[in-house]
Amino acid sequence: MPKITFVDSFGEAREVEAEVGSTVMEAAVRNAVPQIAAECGGGCACATCHVYVDDAWIKRLPEPSDQEEDMLDFAYEVKPNSRLSCQIAVTPELDGLLVRTPERQG
Repeated sequence: MPKITFVDSFGEAREVEAEVGSTVMEAAVRNAVPQIAAECGGGCACATCHVYVDDAWIKRLPEPSDQEEDMLDFAYEVKPNSRLSCQIAVTPELDGLLVRTPERQG
């Protein structure tokens, strides 16, 4: 299973295993990663699973959809590498993905 590292706003890193076919948000929820609220359960209807994708990984991901871009308008401290983790599908190629969580969710 691919491994994803979540670094929280305090700098604490947690490496979790993620099932191929799930999403980065689902891996976070299954592993009780702090600072991922995931209030809408992955429906791209909120911004409470906002993450910052490490620069080394951002170009490896598909572009965000228009709906994801719209939801990011509600996120806290949006940056060029901001994504909603519910919209990032886990693939074998994402083994080693590094994301950071914002200080608070939108």
